[in-house]
Amino acid sequence: MPAPSAETALPVPPLPPGATGALVLADGSVYWGRGTGRAGIAVGEVCFNTSMTGYQEVLTDPSYAGQIITFTFPHVGNVGTNPEDMESLTPAARGLVLRCDITPPSNWRARRGLGDWLASHGLVGLHGVDTRRLTRRIRDGGAPNGALQHAPDGRIEVAALRRLAADWPGLEGMDLAREVTCRQTYGWDVTRWRWDGGYGRLESPRFHVVAVDYGAKQNILRSLAGSGCRVTVVPATASAEEILAHAPDGIFLSNGPGDPAATGAYAVPVIRRLIESGRPIFGICLGHQLLALALGARTAKMHLGHRGANQPVKDCETGKVEITSQNHGFAVLGESLPANVVETHVSLFDGSNEGLRCLDRPVFSVQYHPEASPGPHDASYLFARFVAMMEARA
Repeated sequence: MPAPSAETALPVPPLPPGATGALVLADGSVYWGRGTGRAGIAVGEVCFNTSMTGYQEVLTDPSYAGQIITFTFPHVGNVGTNPEDMESLTPAARGLVLRCDITPPSNWRARRGLGDWLASHGLVGLHGVDTRRLTRRIRDGGAPNGALQHAPDGRIEVAALRRLAADWPGLEGMDLAREVTCRQTYGWDVTRWRWDGGYGRLESPRFHVVAVDYGAKQNILRSLAGSGCRVTVVPATASAEEILAHAPDGIFLSNGPGDPAATGAYAVPVIRRLIESGRPIFGICLGHQLLALALGARTAKMHLGHRGANQPVKDCETGKVEITSQNHGFAVLGESLPANVVETHVSLFDGSNEGLRCLDRPVFSVQYHPEASPGPHDASYLFARFVAMMEARA
């Protein structure tokens, strides 16, 4: 987006009393507030998430790399933070915007308040913002670039923030999977969290799955292990030969951030070779988009994307409606799917593609997150479907 000229730039509203932070969009819009977390500046695409719970899981989802998250739910912080609810080792999000002051923690699992946790992970935050106004701006105008500043001394250079936002290249054409993927191959056997004992361990694996990490959430790996799969995680740049050398029973293509077309430059040839191997393949989110590209379909940047734990999706084959957890700003163009691939799921918000299945191979994928964390478990059966495919091939 080009920087606004002096004639078209929006007027800067006066600094309100007590303001120690601001979000400035590329068009010059200014949202004042009070800073929290790390003092400094963060630049990225401004999106919104409609989840009512799970803010720590959202902030540590690697799919949010390059983004500043506006939480539409006004009360954030009430369950605190804890080491068990991390979805990655370090947050990939650039920052966050909140309506109300961070709520003090009031939960038996809390180990730290959200404000301290943000500062410890280098995240810039802003609260006291009219998030309804900001969300309407994103809904109507699309996800804009923005610069977020926390300045404890109140010295905020709006013009400089506007330039930073206008100069940021945006997510289209950006490969972020390289930034968030693991650096080396590792094994995983931790299963999902339970109230009566926390996380468990897989003791008797039935199958071996290689998960390609384009920005995988840990609850995906826990869900695979909980389904009886020993998991080997490989970097996003692993070759088909390296993946197949592990002799997997199935291959999983993970979620991740950025433009699938950019990541596809190196990922698509690998996925095509994996499809040719005949092994069952299951993809989600970015993995779904990359699989679609490998099959000959196309992807495109969405107007504002789907981000939240309350997204309705229709299963085209059964008519069943699932409430799903989603986080994506790009989508597969359903009309571009080849003849040997069927569209299995669609969004009931906008009709966009939410799933596909090959007619001649054990290959399927969905745009949403069946592992949730946060979100409902309506789609957790998809892990059992993946296991069934491996059973059929055994």
